[in-house]
Amino acid sequence: MGSKDRDPAHGTAPDDEEKGITGTNHVERAETHDNDISLAKVEVDAKLDEFGARSKTNPAEIALVKKLDRTILPMLWIMYFFNFLDRNALVNAKLNSLDADLGLRGTQYNTLISILFFYPGALFLLSLFYTKKEIATRMAIFYTGNMIASSFAGLIAAGVFAGLDGVRGLAGWRWLFIIQGGFSIGVACLSFFLLPDHPLQTRWLNEVERQLAHKRIAADTTQREEATSVWTGLRQALADWRTWVFCLMYNTHISSVSFQSFLPTVVRTLGYNTTTTLALTCPPYLLAAAMAVVMSYTSGRYNERTWHITICKSIIIAGFIIPAVTTNIAARFVAIFIFVTFSFGINNIMLGWTSVTLGQTPEKKAVAIALCNSLGNMSSVYTPYLWPSTDNPRFLKAWMASISFSAVAMMAVWVMRLSLQHKNKKLRNTAPETTVFYVY
Repeated sequence: MGSKDRDPAHGTAPDDEEKGITGTNHVERAETHDNDISLAKVEVDAKLDEFGARSKTNPAEIALVKKLDRTILPMLWIMYFFNFLDRNALVNAKLNSLDADLGLRGTQYNTLISILFFYPGALFLLSLFYTKKEIATRMAIFYTGNMIASSFAGLIAAGVFAGLDGVRGLAGWRWLFIIQGGFSIGVACLSFFLLPDHPLQTRWLNEVERQLAHKRIAADTTQREEATSVWTGLRQALADWRTWVFCLMYNTHISSVSFQSFLPTVVRTLGYNTTTTLALTCPPYLLAAAMAVVMSYTSGRYNERTWHITICKSIIIAGFIIPAVTTNIAARFVAIFIFVTFSFGINNIMLGWTSVTLGQTPEKKAVAIALCNSLGNMSSVYTPYLWPSTDNPRFLKAWMASISFSAVAMMAVWVMRLSLQHKNKKLRNTAPETTVFYVY
């Protein structure tokens, strides 16, 4: 298909409207006749849920999704794994005299860990290839890179500190930065060749697969509009009040999990040495990774967001209350398992919800995800100051703030649910031809 048949820069094909893609539950089926592959429009007979989402029955589509899972997802996972391995290197280095070696005083270390990078591009890329029923699970798998890295970062740091501290005159934390940083650079170079910009520009898909990848997302988008300019997408996102509710929701949730930057310090309040402390940070994150996948799978399977977030946030609040009211070692260790296990599955549900709710155009979706991610990560600017070393071992201020942030996040979730319920009712009354609705 030549360039006149589509506009890859905008991610749309001019004949989409003609083929009846917008606002329908049509997809394209790859059919083979004498080795000639063509696209033929078919009506999907799969059962639709109340939001118009369908299950996959087309063999070509099933094969495509498996191919995406084997290519995009592993690369993004590895990148995010090293992203958080490097972040945790900074956290663990505090136990190996980082602050003393660098002459950090007062809240300077807190300022240091507040200067972090964020990763909205990966989330936007996933939203271009996966439907609303698929994306939460894929985001969960993606986010396990965070949790697996956080889990093993302590073990890796313990080994490096024990074996390389002082070698060639370098402190253990410096060796940790050198080793992990080298791997991260290698992964970044590899990703340059493997990650696509858009379904229609994916080199490792054939033409049939590229068209199918593009059109199935178009058919899954509520109130889909034609692609527009970046500036128009920016204005659309900024003008939609739901963008700001999602930003508030995500920011307060990320603020409530600020313990992640101080978990080794929190575990150390249990009275263990450095090696044991780093080892004990591993099990909660492994459990959190498994829970995140389960939560996101059920959220996507049943197209449900509100209750998944609400129930998990309620459990997390209970976990925060325990260390706020007691310094008992056993109770605090149980609390760590509780709030770590249920915290991280929420990230993918919230961002997946954002992408499918504000995805009327690719540009609006990209801006909305970037805004939520950026404002969410702004929490790293102020939350480190909730954990001053002078509050050790109780950290009462931090736990109370985390409880408050969680409560605000839950309120934002229910505001969004009520808004989308009203919007769906209005669509059914004023646009009866609509088949795809907002999920909540």
